[in-house]
Amino acid sequence: MFSEAGSTDYCLSRETGIRHSLEDICPLDSRRCGNDDFFIGASTMTRRVILIRHGDLGEGCRGRYIGRTDVPLSEGGKHQAAALAGELGRLKGAHILCSPLLRARETAGIALGVDMVCDIDADLREIDFGRWEGMGFAEIAAADPAAIDHWTSLNEDFAFPGGESIDDFRKRIGAVAGRIAADPAATVVAFTHGGVIRFLICRFLGLDDRHYLLFDVRPGSLSELSLDGGRGVLSRLNDRHHREGD
Repeated sequence: MFSEAGSTDYCLSRETGIRHSLEDICPLDSRRCGNDDFFIGASTMTRRVILIRHGDLGEGCRGRYIGRTDVPLSEGGKHQAAALAGELGRLKGAHILCSPLLRARETAGIALGVDMVCDIDADLREIDFGRWEGMGFAEIAAADPAAIDHWTSLNEDFAFPGGESIDDFRKRIGAVAGRIAADPAATVVAFTHGGVIRFLICRFLGLDDRHYLLFDVRPGSLSELSLDGGRGVLSRLNDRHHREGD
C-alpha cells in the first residue's frame, strides 16, 4: 500500500562495500554536510538508513538519461526487485519511503509485497533532465558541448534545458536527508534513484556534492549507512549479493 508523505550513470565502479566516517572527512566540531540546508547533529534518531535503487529498465533505456520519464521496470528489473524480498523481509518496524515514479513504486511493491505500507516522498524522485530526457551522453555532448561542461562542473546556476536546476535538486535532497535523519524509526528504507542515492550519500558523509560520481549505484542494489552521534558511516555500497544465482 502506498500513501502520500512529506538512467544512465557515469561513475567509478565499486562492487564491494566501503566504510567512511564523517570524522575522517570533517573535523568533529563541524557538522555541516553538503550545504546550508542539512546538518547531521547529535539529535539525529535514525540509526540505519537503507537506500535501494529501482530495478533495471531494459535495453531501450540503457545508456540514456531517464529522469522524470515514468517508465516501468523491465522483466529483468522485476526479477531484481523480487530478489530484494528475502533481505527486506527481515526488517521489523522500518519506515519505508518511495519515490513517486513508477519504476521505484514497482520495485517497492514487488520487494515488499502487498501488505507493506510505503510512504511516497516526492523529493526522492530523480532529477528532471528536461529536453535531454531519453538522450545519450554522446548525443548531448555533440549538440551542446558548452552545456555539458557547465553541468559537469555542478554550477549552481545550471539547469537542464526545460528541466530542473542543480540548485533545486540539491535543496530537495537536503530536505529529504534532514527528514530521514530525524525520523523516529530505528531503520528507514528508501526506494529511489541512482542520482538521488549518490547525493544522499554525500550529504550523510559530509562530502561535497561534487564527489557523487565516486559512488557506483547499480539497478536493484542496496546501499546502507548508519547515523550515530553526529557521524555518518557507509557500511554497504552497491550491494547486490541478494541477487547471487541470477
